[in-house]
Amino acid sequence: MKLINFFSMALVVITAIITVVFFGWWIMQDKLVFGDKKFDQVAWMTNPSATGEDCHRGDMAYYLQQQLLTKNLPRNNVTQLLGRPTFEDPDAIEYELGMCMHAVYGLRIYFDEQNLLTHSRIAHH
Repeated sequence: MKLINFFSMALVVITAIITVVFFGWWIMQDKLVFGDKKFDQVAWMTNPSATGEDCHRGDMAYYLQQQLLTKNLPRNNVTQLLGRPTFEDPDAIEYELGMCMHAVYGLRIYFDEQNLLTHSRIAHH
């Protein structure tokens, strides 16, 4: 009986540790995958084939999202800062980040009816 109680407690502890590790990784995923390299406009607009990097914009994406892409920023200011988007919708634009961690990612930026930034996210394709 004591052995069953011991294994039950061990299972509970292991499950709790795995849960904490998973959700910690999930919350920090963007920062861990993309880092927080400061935004460099020249590097951002450089042709990815010229740099030879697969994830040519990825390292700057998290910094951009957290520091520069603030709520209510006008759409034309965003395009002046980042250049021509890879994909454009009436309510969103997207910039290709490249092949990061064996998957293609993009920085998607959303706007309201007045063309003011509402939020942004790093999208996996």
